[in-house]
Amino acid sequence: MSKKILVVEDDLTTADYIAGGLEENGFVVDRATDGRDGLFHATDSNYAAIVLDRMLPGMDGLSVLCAMRAAGIQTPVIVLSALGSADERVKGLKAGSDDYLPKPFAFSELLARIEALQRRGAASARSVETSQTCADLAMDLLTRRVERDGKRVDLQPREFKLLEVLLRHQGQVVTRTMMLEEVWDYHFDPGTNVIDVHISRLRKKIDEGKERPLLHTVRGVGYMVSEHA
Repeated sequence: MSKKILVVEDDLTTADYIAGGLEENGFVVDRATDGRDGLFHATDSNYAAIVLDRMLPGMDGLSVLCAMRAAGIQTPVIVLSALGSADERVKGLKAGSDDYLPKPFAFSELLARIEALQRRGAASARSVETSQTCADLAMDLLTRRVERDGKRVDLQPREFKLLEVLLRHQGQVVTRTMMLEEVWDYHFDPGTNVIDVHISRLRKKIDEGKERPLLHTVRGVGYMVSEHA
């Protein structure tokens, strides 16, 4: 997933505030201070999102946005504006923005909205995937069939979803918070051992009796599916 963000903002103090916060959170930030330069940068398809000020010199933000969408550039855009009325928000959304954040704003809210756009984009990309594999473990998302070394593995619905999440993040640590959100749709910690119970069952079904385990515990952090220990 790309960690590159374009910030199009002519107020240098605001631009510094946004860019500094994003960089502290691991993003790579490109900046533009007017609409035309912003539109030029926006042709780079590698941006995870674009933070676009509404009032810009040379070419206003909505004109930049309309030109982007007309050119087929589908990068998610969050419009920032001091014009925060419902009518102005509707104009921004109709012009093709994915979100509209009135000024003044808290950076934490901007970051949360960028992360939400990333999750939405990842979910959209996943919607076209029909299978996941790791070594001799294979999952068919259409038939909901799982096999290890060519032999069927029978999973309960929640175990299947848990394995799907782990395979989608193959080679990466999946935290307990991520599991609670993506598998149980909990946005809080229920304070139970529900994850441990399901991981234990899943590990028994896919790894028991195998020379090479695929499900690994990363102590104190979460779990990971990988063919490498």
